[in-house]
Amino acid sequence: MSQGHIDVTDPATTTNPACPVSEVLDRVAGKWAIGILVAAAKGPVRFTALERDIDGISRRMLTLNLRKLEREGLLVRTVYPTVPPRVEYACTPMALELYETLLSLVSWAERHAVDIAHAHLVYDTEHAAPAESPERASRSSVPAMR
Repeated sequence: MSQGHIDVTDPATTTNPACPVSEVLDRVAGKWAIGILVAAAKGPVRFTALERDIDGISRRMLTLNLRKLEREGLLVRTVYPTVPPRVEYACTPMALELYETLLSLVSWAERHAVDIAHAHLVYDTEHAAPAESPERASRSSVPAMR
């Protein structure tokens, strides 16, 4: 490998400024991150609302992703001094800019979901392993005599 070559799959290079696109995409393109950003882009949102709106996410996974997005500068966490404390999450201007791109991605996925499912079916049908005949299957399960 040459000195100027960087393996973008090497975890040791993820903080290398030579791979900013890979680094950024790794951080914001996750399944949960996209859902959180789309939900938070509508305005400040509480933890319980996010938990309710994002199908299948656990409390722990939501917490981890909220912290990560806050660290990335995409969310702002506001704690209100009430009893119990009220916490809201809101998108930063940078996240709102990203939101426009995410909307395009979500729209594309919705438009092509049926096409992709059909492509999966066609591929799986064309690449399925041929079924063994019962006779061949019984012969292959009997050890060869030597």
